[in-house]
Amino acid sequence: MNVRTRWPWISLLLAVLVIVSPPGREILHDAIFSGEALSRGIAQFLVCVGLGILALIGGLEWLVRVIISRRRARGASDIKS
Repeated sequence: MNVRTRWPWISLLLAVLVIVSPPGREILHDAIFSGEALSRGIAQFLVCVGLGILALIGGLEWLVRVIISRRRARGASDIKS
Protein backbone atom coordinates (compact mmCIF):
# COMPACT_ATOMS: atom_id res chain seq x y z
CA MET A 1 0.00 0.00 0.00
CA ASN A 2 1.59 3.23 -1.14
CA VAL A 3 0.33 6.08 1.07
CA ARG A 4 0.98 9.40 -0.65
CA THR A 5 -1.32 11.64 1.36
CA ARG A 6 -2.80 11.72 4.84
CA TRP A 7 -6.08 13.13 3.56
CA PRO A 8 -8.94 10.62 4.18
CA TRP A 9 -10.06 10.53 0.55
CA ILE A 10 -11.68 7.10 0.77
CA SER A 11 -14.08 8.35 3.45
CA LEU A 12 -14.81 11.45 1.40
CA LEU A 13 -15.58 9.33 -1.67
CA LEU A 14 -17.86 7.07 0.41
CA ALA A 15 -19.71 10.12 1.76
CA VAL A 16 -20.25 11.53 -1.73
CA LEU A 17 -21.59 8.18 -2.95
CA VAL A 18 -24.02 7.96 -0.03
CA ILE A 19 -25.22 11.55 -0.46
CA VAL A 20 -25.67 11.24 -4.23
CA SER A 21 -27.62 7.99 -3.93
CA PRO A 22 -31.42 8.31 -4.09
CA PRO A 23 -32.02 7.42 -0.40
CA GLY A 24 -29.33 9.90 0.68
CA ARG A 25 -30.86 12.70 -1.39
CA GLU A 26 -34.31 11.89 -0.04
CA ILE A 27 -33.16 12.03 3.58
CA LEU A 28 -31.35 15.33 2.99
CA HIS A 29 -34.41 16.76 1.27
CA ASP A 30 -36.67 15.64 4.13
CA ALA A 31 -34.29 17.08 6.72
CA ILE A 32 -34.41 20.52 5.09
CA PHE A 33 -37.71 20.90 3.24
CA SER A 34 -40.20 18.56 4.92
CA GLY A 35 -43.50 20.16 5.86
CA GLU A 36 -44.14 17.81 8.78
CA ALA A 37 -42.24 18.46 11.99
CA LEU A 38 -42.01 14.75 12.89
CA SER A 39 -40.60 13.77 9.49
CA ARG A 40 -38.17 16.71 9.53
CA GLY A 41 -37.01 15.82 13.05
CA ILE A 42 -36.39 12.17 12.18
CA ALA A 43 -34.52 13.10 8.99
CA GLN A 44 -32.39 15.69 10.82
CA PHE A 45 -31.50 13.06 13.41
CA LEU A 46 -30.47 10.62 10.67
CA VAL A 47 -28.34 13.31 8.99
CA CYS A 48 -26.62 14.12 12.31
CA VAL A 49 -25.94 10.44 13.02
CA GLY A 50 -24.62 9.99 9.48
CA LEU A 51 -22.28 12.97 9.84
CA GLY A 52 -21.02 11.60 13.15
CA ILE A 53 -20.32 8.21 11.62
CA LEU A 54 -18.60 9.86 8.66
CA ALA A 55 -16.41 11.92 11.01
CA LEU A 56 -15.49 8.78 12.95
CA ILE A 57 -14.60 6.85 9.78
CA GLY A 58 -12.61 9.81 8.45
CA GLY A 59 -10.74 10.16 11.73
CA LEU A 60 -9.88 6.47 11.80
CA GLU A 61 -8.70 6.56 8.19
CA TRP A 62 -6.55 9.63 8.90
CA LEU A 63 -5.05 7.93 11.98
CA VAL A 64 -4.18 4.79 10.03
CA ARG A 65 -2.56 6.87 7.29
CA VAL A 66 -0.50 8.84 9.85
CA ILE A 67 0.67 5.63 11.54
CA ILE A 68 1.61 4.06 8.20
CA SER A 69 3.51 7.15 7.03
CA ARG A 70 5.43 7.40 10.33
CA ARG A 71 6.39 3.73 10.19
CA ARG A 72 7.58 4.09 6.62
CA ALA A 73 9.58 7.20 7.48
CA ARG A 74 11.16 5.43 10.44
CA GLY A 75 11.87 2.35 8.32
CA ALA A 76 13.50 4.45 5.61
CA SER A 77 15.83 6.11 8.13
CA ASP A 78 16.76 2.69 9.58
CA ILE A 79 17.77 1.44 6.16
CA LYS A 80 20.02 4.43 5.46
CA SER A 81 22.03 4.12 8.69
